[in-house]
Amino acid sequence: MKPILTTVVMAFALVAQAASAPAAEDAKPAAAAPQSAVDGWQAEKNAQGITLDEKQTEVVKVVSKYFSDLKSLKGAFVQTGADNKRMKGKFFVLRPGRFRFDYSPPSKQIIVSDGEYLAIQDLDLNNEDRVALDQTPFRLLLRKDVDLLRDAKIVEVQQADDLIVLGIQDKSPDSPGRIKLFLSTKPSLELKEWVTTDAQGLDTRIEISQLSTDDELDKNLFKIQMLGRKPGLQ
Repeated sequence: MKPILTTVVMAFALVAQAASAPAAEDAKPAAAAPQSAVDGWQAEKNAQGITLDEKQTEVVKVVSKYFSDLKSLKGAFVQTGADNKRMKGKFFVLRPGRFRFDYSPPSKQIIVSDGEYLAIQDLDLNNEDRVALDQTPFRLLLRKDVDLLRDAKIVEVQQADDLIVLGIQDKSPDSPGRIKLFLSTKPSLELKEWVTTDAQGLDTRIEISQLSTDDELDKNLFKIQMLGRKPGLQ
């Protein structure tokens, strides 16, 4: 269960090896844009991240606004762990602070945040790990007012014609690790995937698809149910 906890705590919706279940899908993880296709900015690194120029600063502001304006989101995901095992499922996000990841069979795992706590439940083992949401990097992207310039160390900014790559790290020492966001810019700005790196340097990739932002999500989805009860809507 601990590897699942690490994976989720280090992502946005999720960092180490998540993989008590066998590979669920043969889909290959989406490759990052080749360097030749990306306008990579060289910037001086310091304790607060990199020194941003005016263009980079505007990119970070655009991404912050995207998450601030995002009220709800649902779709499908494929998770690829550091050991290349893949798991898939459906996810739901209701800002501020709430999200849910339901892993498809044969996995029986649920990750859910009620806005205060994040719980990782294994229904096979009937156990749970729980952590305060404010102790995870999720708070950077799920808080009511997203301001990455204020709250995050910016460690990477790249932009191509149809792609933004943004690497961030929480300024809080209680939330170690790093998240790299990949957002398409055409036809409109949209989150496509993220890669999280934990303190040991292990990467976990989450690719998302079939996205919808127009649905009324039932708030019961984001209640942390006691183990032994049927998860989901009551």
